[in-house]
Amino acid sequence: MQVWSPNMYNMQLWETSGHAANYKENMFVFEIEKQEFGLKPMNCPGHCLIFDHRVRSYRELPLRLADFGVLHRNEASGALTGLTRVRRFQQDDAHIFCRESQIKDEVKGVLEFISYVYKIFGFTFELKLSTRPEKYLGDIETWVKAETALSEALNEHGKPWEINEGDGAFYGPKIDISVSDAMKRKFQCATLQLDFQLPQRFNLSYSAEDESKRERPVMIHRAILGSVERMFAILLEHFKGKWPFWLSPRQAMVCPVSDKSQSYALKLREQIHDTGYYVDVDTSDRTIQKKVREAQVAQYNYILVVGEAEATSGQVSVRVRDKPDHQVMTVDVLLAHFKDMVASFK
Repeated sequence: MQVWSPNMYNMQLWETSGHAANYKENMFVFEIEKQEFGLKPMNCPGHCLIFDHRVRSYRELPLRLADFGVLHRNEASGALTGLTRVRRFQQDDAHIFCRESQIKDEVKGVLEFISYVYKIFGFTFELKLSTRPEKYLGDIETWVKAETALSEALNEHGKPWEINEGDGAFYGPKIDISVSDAMKRKFQCATLQLDFQLPQRFNLSYSAEDESKRERPVMIHRAILGSVERMFAILLEHFKGKWPFWLSPRQAMVCPVSDKSQSYALKLREQIHDTGYYVDVDTSDRTIQKKVREAQVAQYNYILVVGEAEATSGQVSVRVRDKPDHQVMTVDVLLAHFKDMVASFK
């Protein structure tokens, strides 16, 4: 279920969640009518309020809440780095409220989701299970159950993984997922974290099969891309600026050979644009060789050359980025090819 939560909350909420005591120095806090408010650095407390706004039943679990919203974190100026570490960012954040018996299947689902997305980008990633630290919340039995469920999910997922002893958060074990950019630098983008603390702090509960009995849900924090800004920085390095067509901000450039084919070039641009693709047209008085060269340098995926012959036949001469040869085709065939490229994430 997709939800939208406020960007700002009264500090009372952050006191309940524990952020006021443990994270306030990393928050943007200000006063309104003698009350303190904080811009949200994360979505989890707001999602706890959504869960708790009415009585919940075990039949509703797992309850998955996705919030593709803006977050603010008051990072130290010396820690800010390009797009990889910023103070305002967007995150594909989600929280899953489930029963202990559902942890394994939910974690498997998240791992499969991560694999699906990262395969599209061509990423490889490493998995580490971070276990109970010296200082922790809850009882050992619950921790053992949770760590066992995560281990089983990782084993069934089938990819190699390692144990990172004692490096879990105090409120639950986690799976660390790191990707590497073209310079072999590792970044943590996706997150998969179990949380026993927030459901307890917010006194969350649901009715079990025996309606007189109330049980506490487990909360799973998950993000696939993580910070969208950081992900795009990594993708820039990964693709070396040569974006695949489906993700490219410069999908096609139309280059008319002369003024005589300019009206056809503008019509072609409109047709491609109306179909849903990004396209420019070079109407300058430069030579066609110069236009093509400039389009190559700008990393357009497709360079579409049109002269009087193409204008008469309703066709287009197609040149693919980094390839010297070209192919003449109809506009309908070109658009069908574009559609196939997007559908196959190429």
